[in-house]
Amino acid sequence: MIALPSRGRTVLVLSSGLALLALWAGWAPVDRADWLLENALTVLALAALAASYRVLPLSRLSYALSFLFLCLHTVGSHYTYSLVPYDAWLRGLTGWSLDAALGWDRNMYDRLVHTCYGLLLANPLREVVLRVGGMKGFWGYFLPLDVTMSTSMVYELIEWGAAIAFGGGLGAAFLGSQGDPWDAQKDMAVASLGALVAMLVTAAVNARFRRDFAREFIESLRVKDPRPHGEETLRRMTGG
Repeated sequence: MIALPSRGRTVLVLSSGLALLALWAGWAPVDRADWLLENALTVLALAALAASYRVLPLSRLSYALSFLFLCLHTVGSHYTYSLVPYDAWLRGLTGWSLDAALGWDRNMYDRLVHTCYGLLLANPLREVVLRVGGMKGFWGYFLPLDVTMSTSMVYELIEWGAAIAFGGGLGAAFLGSQGDPWDAQKDMAVASLGALVAMLVTAAVNARFRRDFAREFIESLRVKDPRPHGEETLRRMTGG
């Protein structure tokens, strides 16, 4: 069996790599104000990961997936999402244009990152749901998808609020809609699709290797408390 590096060493290596990338991204970004705005949530995310490291250390896989997503976001913050020259890089390496092949007439880097928000972060979310919420079976797959969808919606609201608050070029750069009136809905859709794919793959792996997968899945959907809640609970609480 291949020996895996310790969790601490893994986190140190990933943090160092992200720090180097962040230094590059912060060195003469295309739009300094947008770079600062884009990285506000990144700082909060890193602070949460650091604060939870001792009480809720995640798996190496979860840290690696989170690192990949933050790397993609960091690159976007350097150029602004609508100006990341991914197609120029690809043409330079292979002579092939992804945009031309797929008929894209806009920069799709933001779609890639929103897709990866679900694809890469659904499993770290699942780990938290399982270990903190004690979810099992169906709920261990549905709740990470649900949280991805809801937080994606919250982010779109933050983008909308920031665009209104800052206005002008900064608001447009942060919003990154590129003239698409359905940009927010499409971003939420691809994030949800990414999370759905991640959970389906995870479920398929568990179904293949866990003997209790079907039993646990079915049991999670059984009614645990047959008593109605709502007003019935209120009546029991008040002794009515």
